[in-house]
Amino acid sequence: MKVSVGQFTPGGDVEGNLRAMRRLATSAREGESSLIVFPEESMFSIGRVDGDFTAAVAAHWSSFVQGLSRIASEVGIAIIAGGYESSGEKRPFNTLIAIDHDGRILTTYRKLHLYDAFSYQESLRIKPGDGGIKVVSIGALRVGMMTCYDLRFPELSRALAVQGAELITVSAAWFKGEHKIDHWETLLKARAIENTCAVAAAGTSSDHCVGHSAILDPMGVPQTFLNDEAEGVVTAEVSRKRIDEVREFLPVLQNRRSAQDYQVIDVSRTGS
Repeated sequence: MKVSVGQFTPGGDVEGNLRAMRRLATSAREGESSLIVFPEESMFSIGRVDGDFTAAVAAHWSSFVQGLSRIASEVGIAIIAGGYESSGEKRPFNTLIAIDHDGRILTTYRKLHLYDAFSYQESLRIKPGDGGIKVVSIGALRVGMMTCYDLRFPELSRALAVQGAELITVSAAWFKGEHKIDHWETLLKARAIENTCAVAAAGTSSDHCVGHSAILDPMGVPQTFLNDEAEGVVTAEVSRKRIDEVREFLPVLQNRRSAQDYQVIDVSRTGS
């Protein structure tokens, strides 16, 4: 099954962002891709929205979802993309939506780990997710979804793998900064290797985000990637056969121990 990642710079205009996503989805489908993954904030960038952010979310979430459904059905490709969903409170959810190639909504995932790090505090504007993790069947693969800062928490990707994920998607607006590209690339490789899952990561390209979208095989080897291009799409074959082969000679999911097996022994008290 061919999988693509689409990289672009979301602005404050939902319709403009949807036009960019249609261009990228069409390009991916021309390359026979069955799924395209878009970045976090594909609906609009929180820093580029005119007026009240909460009001903008309430006004545009439904039209964003409807627009994605039209693109998916008209182009004939499944889509995973990030937007902001009303929570009924002032702080909306940071939400990924998965849509099948016929425009049918498969599931949504609300970001669990909010980016309260590196002097930024996402939780001031965003409500943390309350629906747990999501694994969904898309084409021939079982797909688990993560958003940006989730990548730094190996427990989440392991939970997706244990629930049957063969491909993990990461939709991100990964901020620039010292060592940040190194962190992004290293963590993508780690999540693939430790879970023997393919990884498809779509990053926002902007003046404050790194881009660097990539698709990695279950050994953590990048199959294709972008750098900081303002807009682009890359595609790679993600094969269940390859995933099964890797899991046969590297059976980490079978060999893992449960959390209860990791007993902490304080040797300073036992004298051992």
